[in-house]
Amino acid sequence: MPGYRQLARNRDFTVLWIGDTVSELGSALSMFVFPLIAYALSGSALTAALVEAAYLGGLCATLLPAGVLADRLDRKRIMVASSATGCLSYTSLAVAGALGALTLPHLVGVALVSGIAAGAFNPAQLSAIRSVVATDDLPTALSQNQARQHVASLLGGPLGGALYAVTRWLPFAVDAVSYAVACVTVSRVRTDLSAPHRRSEPLRQQLTEGFRFMWARPFFRTLMVWSSLTNLVVNALFFVVVLRMVADGVPAAQIGLVSTAAGVGGILGAMVAPSLIHRLPTGRLTVLIGWACCVPLVPLTLSDSVATACVSTFLLLLLNPVGNAGISSYRMAVTPAHLQGRVGSTSQFVSMSVMPLAPLLGGWLLEHHGGTTAVTALVVASALLAVLLTSSRPIRSVPRPSEWVVEDADEPALAA
Repeated sequence: MPGYRQLARNRDFTVLWIGDTVSELGSALSMFVFPLIAYALSGSALTAALVEAAYLGGLCATLLPAGVLADRLDRKRIMVASSATGCLSYTSLAVAGALGALTLPHLVGVALVSGIAAGAFNPAQLSAIRSVVATDDLPTALSQNQARQHVASLLGGPLGGALYAVTRWLPFAVDAVSYAVACVTVSRVRTDLSAPHRRSEPLRQQLTEGFRFMWARPFFRTLMVWSSLTNLVVNALFFVVVLRMVADGVPAAQIGLVSTAAGVGGILGAMVAPSLIHRLPTGRLTVLIGWACCVPLVPLTLSDSVATACVSTFLLLLLNPVGNAGISSYRMAVTPAHLQGRVGSTSQFVSMSVMPLAPLLGGWLLEHHGGTTAVTALVVASALLAVLLTSSRPIRSVPRPSEWVVEDADEPALAA
């Protein structure tokens, strides 16, 4: 794996990756126990959904202005400040839990603040990767990012369930420490992560420039519609799956196995991602991902067992890193340096803009129509979205990476 070996010699990318991996694991613990604690405090599926919706709402509301900041300010300082905010927020939850004073409003408030911090961090982090990684190495670098996320998913469920079984607030304490580690590692990056100097533009124009850049390109225009609706459907479905298990009294450690299955599938997918991205046309790969977000979900309409959920999740996540890394590499390769933050944040915003509705949609379907009907309706919706993606010629026609037309991609001077 020459690409991985070359990136291993890239000190700044390695430092960023290690810190983000630790922080991602800590966040996986908190995200796993958030609905469990909210449900335990309220006994309501909709109330439990409110906590996750608060996190996603804060994240989405911050992404666009954060993209502007990432294209104007020092990205290292943005990442350090965001990580410090996360550390303080989860420390407050851990202290409240230890004192027996943990409340639902506190839980929702921290979810909102940590979502805002994540929204500020993400565009700066993606822009930083573009600054320290050469274009040819982007598929490998972003595949490693996918692997990082799925390592966190693999360990986050079982570890979060185990820590939750010890005491409710322990996952939050571990998450606070993980944010502190991220602060230290990001501060050790040597490459200048300052944004390119350009003439100041009106704020409204800066906020919308990333969207206008993507909307002018048919591939991204089609993908924006598909990704936002698919995220809504798939996340709502798995929220239904998890809450149905909680309501049926399935132990938290067993529910965590679903996250483990997702992590294993994602890690395996990330390992083969660079090879597949370079060999297959990016457009055809994208269509394949569309169906990979549908077909593995069908067994969930027939069984609500933990084993079925694990198999479906494993298959769903197997090709997900390949698609994410391939599409993101293409986007970063064709985006000018001065737009990296805004285009990256716009891409995330569009794909996640409806995600705050996912837990609410899932909770509403579960309470008013039951688990089987909810799952079936969401699986049918995922199939319709796959058909939409397949029928798009702009999606199918994008070539493999060696044939991409790179626009104004300034190559980074890599730190030793």
